Amino acid sequence: MKLLLNGEEKVLADGISVLDMLNALEIERRGIAVELNREVVPKGRHEETRLKEGDTVEVIRMVGGG
Repeated sequence: MKLLLNGEEKVLADGISVLDMLNALEIERRGIAVELNREVVPKGRHEETRLKEGDTVEVIRMVGGG
C-alpha cells in the first residue's frame, strides 16, 4: 500500500500497524509522536492502529533545548 510519511510517499505492507511501520523503518519510539490523518495516535494504541492506502502519517521527534 502507498501512504505519505512526513511528506514522502512510502510503500508498505497492507494493513500494518503504526508499531509495525515504526519497527520496519527502524524509528525509535522514545521521544516521538505519531499523527495519522491529522489525529495524534497515543503510544498505547500504536499496536492496534492499522494503516491503510492513502493515509498521511507524520512522525515528530521531540527535541529538548533552551
